Amino acid sequence: MKTPLFSGTGVALITPFRRQQETVDFTRLEALIEHIINSGVDYIVALGTTSEAATMTENERSAVQEFIVETVSGRLPIMLGLGGNNTLSLTDTLARTNFEGISGLLSVTPYYNKPNQRGLLAHYRSVAEASPVPVIIYNVPGRTGVNLSAETTLTLANECPNIIGIKEASGNIHQVMEILRNRPAGFRVISGDDTLTFPLLSLGADGVISVIANALPKEMSDMVRFALKGDLKRALPLHYRMLPLMNAIFEEGNPTGIKALLEAQSMITNALRLPLVKASKPLTNKLTTLYNEYRGQS
Repeated sequence: MKTPLFSGTGVALITPFRRQQETVDFTRLEALIEHIINSGVDYIVALGTTSEAATMTENERSAVQEFIVETVSGRLPIMLGLGGNNTLSLTDTLARTNFEGISGLLSVTPYYNKPNQRGLLAHYRSVAEASPVPVIIYNVPGRTGVNLSAETTLTLANECPNIIGIKEASGNIHQVMEILRNRPAGFRVISGDDTLTFPLLSLGADGVISVIANALPKEMSDMVRFALKGDLKRALPLHYRMLPLMNAIFEEGNPTGIKALLEAQSMITNALRLPLVKASKPLTNKLTTLYNEYRGQS
């Protein structure tokens, strides 16, 4: 039986930069993509929050998207991150975007403006009409300053056929349960928080868009796969084993922690673009220690 689109483990892909010029390190990006694919993940999210797309130029974003599509070469679905707080500008961008090789759109709720629920409904209806691929809503009030309510989510799920799911990162399990309890058939509920993924899967969620899976793609994929099959006894130890690292990588923001961890694995050079800065020495040391302990548990 074929796995439904965007179920299981998606990786919120980071963008490696070179330390000196801070240009995109495509060699490291290719190696990371190959490692992730070979580790059994289900799909890749390109140019999401974790990618630092907000600090890239339009030309860089286009180049990174094209490179990811070429490197993946149809082996996995790709979800493209594209959102904004100007609905007209966003729909215009969607019309100009090349969606070749892209299977879905991840679109964050409008930030800064703080629209009410009626404004969010109107925004996503416009996005759904403009997008040539299925849309996943992204609710992350800790970043955007606005929460997409369960009622609004369910209205969109029922009224907009092109909106097929939500990445829920509100941290409000009661809200997620309300969506899970009342969602229409086929509407995906995807965890947007690594640490809450196991609890949400046990409640009926469909998977995760994961940050830690950049560094632990096989382990996160195994945990999610076991949980989706109902084998919680095998999934739970994997969850608890990864939990200290999942907590630590967010202590100084994202992708600060995951890039420090990936450097500890010799996967990338740890470089970020301002206003983000490298992890502090205490956090870097903590992540290295936790990772060594993690490997020692193998």
